[in-house]
Amino acid sequence: MFEKLNNPIHRVAIYSLLVNLSLVAIKLVLSITTGSLALRADAVHSLVDVFGSTALIVGLFISGRKSQSFPYGLYKVENVISVVISLLLFLTAYEIVREAISGSTAAIPYSSWILVLVAAIVPVPLLFGSYEMKMGKKFNSPSLIADGSQFRADVLTESVVFFALAGQYLGLPLDRAAAGIVALFIVRAGWDILVGGMRVLLDASIDQTTLTKIRSVIEADPIVRNIKEITGRNSGRYLFVEANVTFRLFDLKKASAVSKRIEEKIIEVVPNVDRVLIHYEAVSKTCIRYAVALDNPSGDISSHFGESPYFALLDLDLVEERIKKQVILSNPYYDVKKGRGLKVANFLLNYKSDVVIAKESLKGKGPGYALADAGVETTQTEFGTLTKLVEKLVNN
Repeated sequence: MFEKLNNPIHRVAIYSLLVNLSLVAIKLVLSITTGSLALRADAVHSLVDVFGSTALIVGLFISGRKSQSFPYGLYKVENVISVVISLLLFLTAYEIVREAISGSTAAIPYSSWILVLVAAIVPVPLLFGSYEMKMGKKFNSPSLIADGSQFRADVLTESVVFFALAGQYLGLPLDRAAAGIVALFIVRAGWDILVGGMRVLLDASIDQTTLTKIRSVIEADPIVRNIKEITGRNSGRYLFVEANVTFRLFDLKKASAVSKRIEEKIIEVVPNVDRVLIHYEAVSKTCIRYAVALDNPSGDISSHFGESPYFALLDLDLVEERIKKQVILSNPYYDVKKGRGLKVANFLLNYKSDVVIAKESLKGKGPGYALADAGVETTQTEFGTLTKLVEKLVNN
């Protein structure tokens, strides 16, 4: 229990309850003192908020629990609570309209200090609601965001009470028109919260920006050949992600390690990801990409790997038995003295090479190990030119 209180989300939820209880007490005392219907109705409105804050706390305390029956946790309880809060907003709007239509219109004399006290109450929900929404966005908690929105909507109801009291103090009946305007704003806020909560409860996809970020993380791994599908869903403030990926590996043990590495990277880069599931399969090759070390753009094959100034990328179509694409790349690490071989190996991995060819053997060397770990084959050649090598590759 005390560990839960150390969680900033739970602390803010408790602050919400305390603020609402304080507002109810103050408004009840003022309504009893003055006999104001408007203040009494606003106290009832705040009492509804107390129930909402209590539900928020209960929801947050049980939302993260996992069990055999709920292995994915009860995170969606937060979204259920946000839907409940939206319904409370609708109820609030109804109460305001009902009070505006059927409330007493008899002018009651008020002391000016009552107006001062009510005016002092007006900014309280605005300030606390803004703070609660900021914390909700920081920790991606839909319940805090919904509760903060409700607090900010309360500023309008507080304003209605103030102007109603000021109008009665001056003999001007302003409460009915103001109440109708406030009710519209509250209904709109409630609708936005309701739609957001229901999207999660109905397993709508996570936003496109987050999916793009996840895709970038997966594509950055040199083992990944392509991504077939990425899906994700929200559950409370947490995300669950699944991806179908093709690896350039046939070793299941290595593929499992790569999958775990990608999952950990996604959790590190994307906030509030609870679980990532990578479904992987070996690539079904219809094309092989060769990287060949060259001495010059003319196609003379280099005797070295890291020191070669150019590389040719050759895409061999296995079905049509022809080179369908050929690109000459400059070695960006040609002038680097330290760790050049490993840098060049990673450079070629970024281009998703399947086979690296040079006259120099890479076995037992750092670049060779780096390429082998990424599932890239390394081989030597005795051919002196790229033309002869291409002829050999196509014929084989």
